[in-house]
Amino acid sequence: MPVSALSGPQYLREGLRLVLSPGLRLFVILPLTVNVLLFFGLIWLAVGQFSGWVDTFMPSLPNWLAFLEYLLWPLFVALVVLMVFFTFTMLANIIAAPFNGFLSEKVEVVVRGEDAAPPFSWAELLAMLPRTIGRELRKLAYFAPRALALLVLSFIPVLNLAAAPLWLLFGVWMMAVQYIDYPADNNKLSWADMMVWLRQRRWQSLSFGAVTYAALLVPVLNLLIMPAAVAGATLFWVREGGPNRQLDRKA
Repeated sequence: MPVSALSGPQYLREGLRLVLSPGLRLFVILPLTVNVLLFFGLIWLAVGQFSGWVDTFMPSLPNWLAFLEYLLWPLFVALVVLMVFFTFTMLANIIAAPFNGFLSEKVEVVVRGEDAAPPFSWAELLAMLPRTIGRELRKLAYFAPRALALLVLSFIPVLNLAAAPLWLLFGVWMMAVQYIDYPADNNKLSWADMMVWLRQRRWQSLSFGAVTYAALLVPVLNLLIMPAAVAGATLFWVREGGPNRQLDRKA
């Protein structure tokens, strides 16, 4: 039976339940600590700079069109919010990549029924550092030119009206790419093959990305949603038929 394209909320909800379970709580502490520190640092910066950023992106209108500023202002506030959100998410995921990859690996062990409470190992976590950081840089190489194109679009009068919805659509897709990549990488699926796998499940991927994106926009809640999204993406991977190469990795 095909999985509904609306299964994204279910994966995220079950992911949250998993990371709160006694067997996996320990693996959430480190990425959660990283996210808390980064979140409050970015909030401190954004509070002081937010209005200036909005003014930078707002187009200059002639006096006879000044009334349009009241209509356009919410759109450009939304644009800045989306850009700040993207910055926070990308930085948090790069810094927390080894912890998230480690968490995803343990969630997969639990979901596949191999061990209800896998052991924590600092040696195993440190061994994942080079591979997970390299994979995050690959994600950044995918993200950066597309984000740059959207940023340039944000400065072009008239065309920049489309910037906010395009940022939103791109953000939804990137959430699927970001989090599904953890179990894909753990199972040695190449970047190109992972992207093909996601596109074959485009609507399920967008569903998961959309609910994750929306939940991450909620202050404070987003701190717990990140590890929940890692767990939810791992559930997505297992239930949508992602290849299990655990034995290959351990060999």
